[in-house]
Amino acid sequence: MQENEVTKENLNKMVVLFYKKILQDDIVGPYFVEKLGDDMKNEKWVPHIELLTNFWASIALGDTAYRGNPFAPHLNIANLTADAFRRWLELFAETLDVIYVPQVANQFKERSTIIAGNFMRNLGL
Repeated sequence: MQENEVTKENLNKMVVLFYKKILQDDIVGPYFVEKLGDDMKNEKWVPHIELLTNFWASIALGDTAYRGNPFAPHLNIANLTADAFRRWLELFAETLDVIYVPQVANQFKERSTIIAGNFMRNLGL
């Protein structure tokens, strides 16, 4: 059943499902496997999932647990492409459509598209 309100719990569910899709994807998966490995239960993935849950909670809920710079890690990813960002957005949208009702999913899609556009512009992609 799709969620009609955002909670930290369903944000975590969304982030986990999204990264499961990422790891299975031939375009964006390799970027994440190189940095974090292919086991989402390992010592690199667990804090990443928490960080991204907190990131989206800061945006959607005004939660203050997120501490970080979402852009900075992308500076250290070799051969990052605009196609990878587009694919990331596609997978994110697919995930949102599974977890949330359209009204909620569309708010995340709008925000993620703006963020990805800013990242691509700042990376010169």
